[in-house]
Amino acid sequence: MSDLSGIVKAYDIRGVVGEQLDAGLVRDFGAAFALLIKPDSPSVVIGHDMRESSPGLASAFADGVTSQGLDVVSIGLASTDQLYFASGSMNMPGAMFTASHNPAQYNGIKLCRAGAAPVGQDSGLAEIRDTVEQGVPAFAGQPGSVVERDVLADYAAYLRSLVDLSGSRPLKVVVDAGNGMGGHTVPTVFKGIPIEIVPMYFELDGTFPNHEANPLDPANLVDLQAKVRETEADAGLAFDGDADRCFVIDENGDPVPPSAVTALVAVRELAKEPGGTVIHNLITSKSVPEIVTEHGGNALRTRVGHSFIKEKMAETGAIFGGEHSAHYYFRDFWRADTGMLAALHVLAALGEQSGTLSDLTREYTRYAASGEINSTVDDQVARQLAVKDAFAGRNGVTIDELDGLTVDLGSKGWFNLRPSNTEPLLRLNVEAPDAAAVKELTDEVLAIVRG
Repeated sequence: MSDLSGIVKAYDIRGVVGEQLDAGLVRDFGAAFALLIKPDSPSVVIGHDMRESSPGLASAFADGVTSQGLDVVSIGLASTDQLYFASGSMNMPGAMFTASHNPAQYNGIKLCRAGAAPVGQDSGLAEIRDTVEQGVPAFAGQPGSVVERDVLADYAAYLRSLVDLSGSRPLKVVVDAGNGMGGHTVPTVFKGIPIEIVPMYFELDGTFPNHEANPLDPANLVDLQAKVRETEADAGLAFDGDADRCFVIDENGDPVPPSAVTALVAVRELAKEPGGTVIHNLITSKSVPEIVTEHGGNALRTRVGHSFIKEKMAETGAIFGGEHSAHYYFRDFWRADTGMLAALHVLAALGEQSGTLSDLTREYTRYAASGEINSTVDDQVARQLAVKDAFAGRNGVTIDELDGLTVDLGSKGWFNLRPSNTEPLLRLNVEAPDAAAVKELTDEVLAIVRG
């Protein structure tokens, strides 16, 4: 078979349906995954999102798994964190069919081992790719079977067991599901909680007719922000297509930075387990390690990417981890990411006091930030080195290269410059005491990067 490196990514398999992905290839991926996990697991749990191609591709993958003698538990329509719940609670490897926030023509497969342990390039994906490229060997034994199981109610009950909202004051919350899987999970998760949900785009539609299901793009928050103001809601929540990420909007319609959510949830988790370790990636606001330390916790910095965070959580027993991209990881959720659980924590914290969400989150937002700025460059290494040389000799400046180039200017701020793994881009993130300082530092770095 031809080279599959174009669709087997660092953390998942993803491509255009009909061009890069079809039922035959997905069946081979299922058989190769079965061969990978067969020594340890007799069954695989499979879920899928609302894309038109997802049920058929999930069925083809199940055919591949059962062709190698393993059984399949199909949970049908699911969010990605619902699939992680199934993998964790049933102690089975899992496969989730989704392309997250990608356009409708895409689909993909997120894989995990039993207990929702991630499968990436270094933990099985490269081996799966090699097996498919070389041809999956046939299995002469008895094929496995497929059973269906609905885990949505159990998933919702488990989340509610981790965050108690029974004593919350009544809240009105606008939820934009973006026609993605949040429309499937939110009604069940919030059932019986004293929160009035104002639904937006809950109809499951993999063509995303209203806006892209990517809450990190400000353009996709405009409708939610307007609805929060119009209904005088206490908060807004925006989920991505597979509902594993959640973005929070305050009562004024302003976005709450994911770093502020990370700090807020960290404080709540540290209250349950004083002295615990909290993971944050190196693009997360400096306020996160400051606040974790102030609350008696141990803040641990990692590279960007869910596999690095989950690996560090496993090594250290960390209770929680957060990323700037609105991915939130919980030890009590098998170290997997779940935006829904983070949202419940935010609403519980809001409901426990009488103030507004902007008042609540203000104490967790200490600095101004640029957001991620991409620059197309001819030579990533040369441009990065030019930036390093420009800052290296300055007084009080420290530099590290844990993930790209991080330059800390002390009280003046810091920035990280990372190369994209898939495109000729350098990604810049800047943080400083105020917006003027962010602009000054951003302009200086971009002048070097863009030459």
